[in-house]
Amino acid sequence: MDTESAIPYDGYAEDFEEAASGNAYNANYDRPAVLDLLGDVAGRAVLDAGCGPGLYARELVARGAAVTAFDQSGDMVALARRRLGSGVVIKQHDLTHPLDWLPSGTFDAAIMALVIHYVPDRVACLRELRRVLHPGGKLIVSTSHPTADWAMDGGSYFAEKFVEDQWSCGMLSKFWRQPLEAWFSEFWEAGFMVERLTETRPVHAMAETHPEEYETLSREPGFIAFRLAVRRDSKE
Repeated sequence: MDTESAIPYDGYAEDFEEAASGNAYNANYDRPAVLDLLGDVAGRAVLDAGCGPGLYARELVARGAAVTAFDQSGDMVALARRRLGSGVVIKQHDLTHPLDWLPSGTFDAAIMALVIHYVPDRVACLRELRRVLHPGGKLIVSTSHPTADWAMDGGSYFAEKFVEDQWSCGMLSKFWRQPLEAWFSEFWEAGFMVERLTETRPVHAMAETHPEEYETLSREPGFIAFRLAVRRDSKE
């Protein structure tokens, strides 16, 4: 984005924070799936790329991780700092730019939760994340399930394009949709291999708090998550 006013989520960060703290899709669907794929983080250095208001980072800290986080939105960074305090390094940074403030091989793991579909050059972004990981590091990526995007946007399942979605808070979300094979191709080109794939299921608590969403997501995937491992034959 060319101007700060055009940055997604600026002006909507507090609305998103309020919703994501306890709603169906974030609190009871994506967040548990991402953290489950990440596994034990006690004593590990973890990067939260596109941290939003710090909801994932808070869980990582509670589980014993040493967390560094960043987000494109200044409003989100302010909320994350308020939530996490001075014990976590949180910066404003755009994923379309190199992570030049981070040395290579810094992190044991990284997460990019519901962020990659906003990035125009996903391969370049993924390569930077691979660079800052240890050789045995893992990257957890979650995004919209390709079939959910197809159902919403229509047309060909194999379409690769940016689409727009008007959220109830008034924010216009513009995100990338593509078929599953295209995600795998981009991961491979960036130097990763898919170690595990999760077609996300809702946690059982959602049945009580959000029964309609629980029924829908139990039969129709909304999100998908990948655990990526650095390929041994990949090069900087």
